[in-house]
Order: sequence, then structure tokens, then C-alpha cells
Amino acid sequence: MRIIFFLCLSAGIAFGQPVSNEVIRERVATYKNEARGPYKDIRWFCKDGSMVMPKESCPTPGGVQRARYKDEVVTMGNKQHLYLGQILANTPKEDFWDAPQYNSRIKQYQLEKHLRSIDDGWILRKAQFYRGAIQVEDEEAWGIDFFQWLLSQEGVLEKQFFLVRQASKDVPHQGDDNTRQRIRALAKTISDAYPAFQDLRIKIHGQPEPGDLGRVVAFRDRNKSSLSPSVNQQFDQLITDLRTVYQAVDLNTLRKYLPKLPAEAAVRASLNNYIEQFEAVSGGPARAMATAELLAEIRTAMVPIGSRKARLALLDLSNALEDIYFTDIQQWPTTTVRAAMDKICYTGMAAMGTGYLEIWEWEELLATFAVAKQATMTTEELLFFLDQARSMVEWSSGMVYGVYKDVVQQYAGFEPLANGFYDDRIRASVLLPLGQAIADLGRYAATVAPYHHQLMDAPNPNTVRGLNPGYAQGELVVVSEVAEDLPIDKNKIYIFLSPPADLKPVAGILTVTEGNMVSHVQLLARNLGIPNAVLSAQNMEWLRRYAGQKVFYAVSPQGSVIMKPAGKMTAEEQALFAKIERQEERISVPMNKIDLNQRSVVNLRELAGASSGKVCGPKAANLGQLKRMFPDKVVDGMVLPFGVFREHMDLPMPGQTVTYWAFLQQTFEQAKAQQRSGQSDPEVEAYTLGQLAILRDAIKQMTLLPAFVADLEAQFKAILGQPLGKVPVFLRSDTNMEDLKDFTGAGLNLTLFNVLDRTAILNGIKEVWASPYTERSFKWRQRYLNDPEHVFPSILIIPSVDVDCSGVLITKGVANGDARDLTIAFSRGAGGAVDGQAAESYLLRYDNENRLLSPAREPVYRRLPVTGGTRQVFATFETPILTDWNIYDLRVMAISIQKEVPAAEGGFPGPFDVELGFKDNKLWLFQIRPFVENKKAAGSAYLEKISPPVPLKQAIQLDDPLRK
Repeated sequence: MRIIFFLCLSAGIAFGQPVSNEVIRERVATYKNEARGPYKDIRWFCKDGSMVMPKESCPTPGGVQRARYKDEVVTMGNKQHLYLGQILANTPKEDFWDAPQYNSRIKQYQLEKHLRSIDDGWILRKAQFYRGAIQVEDEEAWGIDFFQWLLSQEGVLEKQFFLVRQASKDVPHQGDDNTRQRIRALAKTISDAYPAFQDLRIKIHGQPEPGDLGRVVAFRDRNKSSLSPSVNQQFDQLITDLRTVYQAVDLNTLRKYLPKLPAEAAVRASLNNYIEQFEAVSGGPARAMATAELLAEIRTAMVPIGSRKARLALLDLSNALEDIYFTDIQQWPTTTVRAAMDKICYTGMAAMGTGYLEIWEWEELLATFAVAKQATMTTEELLFFLDQARSMVEWSSGMVYGVYKDVVQQYAGFEPLANGFYDDRIRASVLLPLGQAIADLGRYAATVAPYHHQLMDAPNPNTVRGLNPGYAQGELVVVSEVAEDLPIDKNKIYIFLSPPADLKPVAGILTVTEGNMVSHVQLLARNLGIPNAVLSAQNMEWLRRYAGQKVFYAVSPQGSVIMKPAGKMTAEEQALFAKIERQEERISVPMNKIDLNQRSVVNLRELAGASSGKVCGPKAANLGQLKRMFPDKVVDGMVLPFGVFREHMDLPMPGQTVTYWAFLQQTFEQAKAQQRSGQSDPEVEAYTLGQLAILRDAIKQMTLLPAFVADLEAQFKAILGQPLGKVPVFLRSDTNMEDLKDFTGAGLNLTLFNVLDRTAILNGIKEVWASPYTERSFKWRQRYLNDPEHVFPSILIIPSVDVDCSGVLITKGVANGDARDLTIAFSRGAGGAVDGQAAESYLLRYDNENRLLSPAREPVYRRLPVTGGTRQVFATFETPILTDWNIYDLRVMAISIQKEVPAAEGGFPGPFDVELGFKDNKLWLFQIRPFVENKKAAGSAYLEKISPPVPLKQAIQLDDPLRK
């Protein structure tokens, strides 16, 4: 019987709805225990699109026999873009590459292979024995066709080299597999079944070397009688794989790639010379250096070579060379400072060659690492080298997170094991020995510079880097993935994989990926003296064992980090938390000059710095001041002053016997009465937040006054030249509780992007008015302000600028504290850097050096179509966001701002925090505020003490022994 094959297998599927993570989790558990797993039955898939039964034949030769997915699996693919149990044969290549969805399908395939390797087949636990479901020969033939198709696509290698190369490890196309990843998976599987193997598993995962083979054999022999048959089989496979990896490499096996490369290609000659020079050498520094150089050359040579077959050969050669490098570096002794630096340099080169760094990023670092001919360097130069080396690991790890986090987050919602994918990719790469080499050099640096880091008892604390100074004590919480409903406690210390953009108050923060140091969350943390640091993924995993314990955590202004059990605090550290009057630490919002009688729309051009806190908030006032100073760099706009908000708050509140404003005041009066009566802070806070939720919902349903709407429509047309609803605009909350002398309030309230529709603008006004009463906004204000109930929002309305990139300029060196320097962070598209994106950041030094602090690793960015709303665009990282001319323009603008803003009426002294963007290389200014830091943390004698003065000009002999 012949059946025409359609993607939707039934009417029910076509109209199916997305299912919850809980349902998917249940289905995964079911598939694990079913003989056919996610598959329905076996069919022939014919070239003409038809399907026939297994014992029949296609009408024309050339079909493939494979499993058919269950209906519900097809539905999840159609409705949720979730593809389980993917079979490659007969899959359209474009669908599998899945460019419109940021390559989700191919990444899901890779992630599922990881899950199957660590969880006994995962959803194929029994289905892997389902005869005929997957034909290895068909999969490999499809893989060859796929890569030859993919490598002929223009721009793919330049833009997505890392993903393409990683996929070549996982998509079958040459009959082999990724042995190193299988070793790690087997070690985990064995230790899960036989816990006594745990120590060896940790050794294999963290410090792999040839001696592991002997250790595993000895362990197996000692315990063989107590091992189950299945675990014995796993040991046999593990030992076989270890022998494969650590046996002496015969470089002549690489000659098979030579005929596939063009005769005139320089890389072909380099490969031949490499084989001839090192075929008789069994590892060591010289061969490792040459391997790193060849890896880098292969990457740069791959694009100019047009042949898709040659490109695939170079990909496979690159993977083989990475295995060689991984083995050889274990035989590279680092006995001197110079040897450690050389090892870091060449392993960084290998990281670029294998795609963890982009070529331009490596070129930014190269000058720092070129120290081969020096005899000495200063302590300051050594510490800078070490800082750059640590940055290189962070950037490289960030590549894994940036490329794969969309699918890892998707799968982690129903399969927590997905979170281990990042660590698996990093540890199976050259980044593992790179981190080890940096740790060796860090230990040496600690002997010549009197500083140290402590992360409980973590074995390699020197990879941590302090961002914001401060100290805290509290329960440690380790969070792999941030869920929308994650409860956040202001008295706890959190470790995140990446910082959430809408973080509520916490006692302390550590993150694996920094985001960027000038995002709203980072600025709030710096403002409030919340300690903040970046640590490695390995540190995070180590500290997970202390989750739930009370710890002491401190970060010094110089970046030293201490975390230890609270029970081991010194008397000096305990004294830091002595009870003081909270009132002394808070500030009051000035209410004496606020003008609530201004109840009509105000033209931005009429405002200046002196308007702040009187008519409107500082965003609008300062932007009006910038409009006067730089009229061609600031858009026109209008402001809804405080008085318009208060006029509407004086209206009767539906369902209540009082006005909106009276309801608000009564709420806070009742909260104070509860405090006086002895109710606990959590009880008072719960009451207050409940009342604010009622108020917030009521404001959103408020009927706007007709006279106000008429005024808005008239001013909109007069100022922007088009009727309301014809120009897309930003609606930005601008309260009297932002940019105060000691409180920034950055990012606490709502900004609506690119709103076009008239009704949406009117509703958006009410949403912005309601936003100061959200839980997050209230909690931040409550922590630092005496009178958080006296919040008055104005609204800044400006036309959208669909910028190519946007970000933040701080007129100070944030990391080094140097007032002569500048710090910038930019992301692609609109709203860049402020929401904690992994942004492209630079330190612009006073001596005209532009030092890259971090490249962008944000996979998506926001564009602003003229039709309103936002459009998500996928990013690649092969070129920097900012050009040299962009950076020059930023330097010039900083000089102008530093000169003119303090001298203006209502101006204020620096340093300044400026939000801005570029459209077709034209600079646009969007906001300016004071850059506020916590003086208490910055000036703490204790924090200064944990980073004593360093003899920066002391000379270090590079041939000194590394271990003293």
C-alpha cells in the first residue's frame, strides 16, 4: 500500500496546541521505557515523497528505510519547534540547519546526543535496540551530503565557524565519533552506578592525562568481582577509549587529508611539513606549538578554499589536530614563568583555531601574549597578562553559552541534565588545559603580589574576578537556569550562570557570564554596595555543594574575592554586620520643589537640567539639556509631567471609596502601623505588595481624561509632525526617585519600545504609570530610600531610532577606578547593554589605547520596524560591533559632555552614565545620568585590607621557577 507522506499526520496534529514542560517531562519518561521510544513504526521514505510499508518497495529506487515519529512528537516539532529523536536520513538539509530559528534543530540534535551519552540512551534507552529505526549507513551518507551542502553556502563559515565545527563532531559523516566526550560520559555513568569511582571520575573530568588509563585499569581490576555485568562492559569501553586517546599518535594517519586539498593551497604544504617534522616526535612543547599554529592556519585558510570537499576535509583535520593538541599539552612541562606564558599563548591560539575565539578577538589579545623575547617584566605587566588570560577563558566559554543557550534553556525546562551540556563542551576542548595553565600562573602571581582569592575550598579560586566591591553574609544559592518565577531573597547570596536582567535585591551576586559591567543590574549592585564577581563554570559546580549554607562573601575595590563559611568569620568580619540604625543608611527624596500644577504636555526643547525633580524626572530633564547642547544628536520629543500623573491619581478608584492617591497613602500608613505593632518585615512586605498589586491593576484600567488625550494628540502632531498612531515611539518611565545623589534607580521602571498604534500608546501610558509599583521596583527603592511611597512618574515620549547598535558610555574607568579613562559597552540593535546583555566592552584609556574588555556574546538583538513593535534578529560574532570611527566619536562626545554638562544650568558633575547609539554611523544620545558608586564599599578599610598594596614596578625574571 502506498501512502502520500505529509508532515502533519492527522487533522488532530495540525490543530494541536503547545504542551507544558511538565507534559514533555512525562513523555520523556515514557519514551525511556518504551521499546520504540519516540518512534511510531518503520516505513520506506521514497524520493517522490510517498511512504510504503517496510516489506514493499518504493516506485523508484533510492528511498530510505527508517522509523516514523509518533504523532505527538511531530506535533511538538510543528507547534513548539521541539524535535526529539531526530533521524537525519530523508530530513531536508535546510530544515535541519534551521537558519530562521538560529539553527535550533541542529543544536537540539547535538544536545540530545549529549543526553543520550550521559543518561543511558535518554529517550532511546530501549528504542536504540529498535531494529531498522536508524540506519547508520544512511545517516553517514546524509551527513556527507549535508556538510557538502552547508559548506557551499555563502558566509556560513565566516559567520558561524564555531557552530559548524562543533556540528562536525556530532553529525555522522566519516564513521567515527567524539571519543573524548564519550570518555567523560562513561566516567559519569560508571560513577553514578558505582559511587566508589567518583574520585576517578572527577580526575578524568577535571585533570585528564595519560596516567588515567593505568588508574582506571587498576580500579577495575581491584573491584571487578563487585561490578555488575553492565558496569564491567562500560569499563571495557572506557579503557578502550582511553587507550585510543592516549596511545602514541601516528601523524601519518593525517596524510589521508592531503589529496583532498588543492595542490596550490598553502595549508596543504603546511600539513605535509608538519607531518614530516613531527612524525617521529611523541608530543611535547614543540609539537604542541606547531599544532596550535596549524589549527589557526586551517581556520583562516578554510574560507578562501572554495572546494566544499576540501573544506570538509579541513574541518575533520582540525578536529583530529585538536585531539593531538589535547594529548600533547599534557606533556608540556611548565617549570618557568615563561613556559607557563607560552603555554597560555599557544593554547589561546588553539582556542581561536577551534572557534572558541573569533579571529579579531585573538588579534586584540595577541600583543599581550607576545613576550617570548623579554627577559623580565614588572609585576603590573604580569598581572595584566594574567587578567587578559582569564578574560580569554571567559570569552571562549561565552561562545559556548552564546551559541547554545537557546536550546539548553528550552530543554532544561523539562530535562535538568541539559544544563551539563555547557560544561561538557568546555571540558572536552582546549579550554580545559588553558584554564589549568592560567591557574598555574595565577598561583605564581600570588607569591609575588600579596593578594589572594578564596572560594570556600575550591581548588582553583584564581579564576574568579571581582566586579563590584562590597561584603555580605547569607545563605548561598546556586542557580543553573533562571526561571520567571524564581523566588529571590534579599538576604541571600546568589550564583547565576548569567545575571538576570530584572534581578530583585540580593545580598551578593556571582555569575559565570558577566553580561557587562555597565548594565542596569550591575550599576544598581555597584550603587548599593552589593558584592559582585565573575567565576568559572568549574568554580560554580564546586560551590554547588555548599548551597544552603550560610557564607561570608567580600569583594575588594581591587578585585580580590573571599567566600568562606560564616562560622569562620573573624571578629573584624563579624563587626562589619554590627546592628546600626537603618535610617542612617537611607536617603530622602526631595519633595520641596516638585510642581504638580503643570498638567499639560511639555515639549522636550523647553526642559533643562533644572527641570529635574520639579516638572519631570531626570531622564527628560537631562535629555532636554542635551538637546540644547547637541541639537542634531538628540531627537525631538515630549514629556508627560508629574502633574498629569497626579491629576489622574486624584480620580476615584474603582471598587474603592477613595482616590487612587489616597489608596496609595493609606497602604503605606497601614504598613507603618503594622511595623509599629511588631509585625515581622516579611508580613508587612507581603501586605504592601498585595495592596500595590491592586493599585497597579487599577491604574492599568484607568480611563484617561479626555482633555489630556486631546492635549497629547495636539502636541504629538505639532512636535513630531504626524498624528498620534503614525510615528512609532518609546515610552520611558522617568520618576523623581532616579539619579539621586546616592541612588541611581537605573532600569527599575518600564520602558516600552517602538509603540505605534494609538490605543497601544494610550494604554502604554497607564502601564508606565503603574510600573513603579511592581515588586522589583518597590523592593529596590524600599532597600535604600526613606519614603519610597512618594514616587511620581513622568513619561518621556520620543520617536524610535532603529539603531544598528546601542549601549552605555561611563566617563570613568569602571574596572580600574581611573577618572581619566572611559568605559563603554555596546550591543547590536536597540536597548543594548542596559539589560545585562553579553556586550562588547572596552576600556578607553587616557593614553588613547582602546582595550577590549569583552566581546559580544548575545545571540539575538532587537530591531525597530517602522510598523511598530520589535523584531528579533540573530547575531554572529565574526566582526566587532564598533568601528574605530565609532570609538573615536565616543571619545569626542565624552570630552564635550565632561566640559558642557557641569557648566549648564541644573547641570551636575561627573562621572556620567550616558546611553547612546549609532545609526548608519551617526551618533544619537538617549539619556545621561550621574554614575553613582557606593562610597561605603569603595572606602571600606576591611575591603582595602584584603587587597594590600602590590609592588607593581617590581621586576620578575621570566625564567624564574614557576613553583617556589
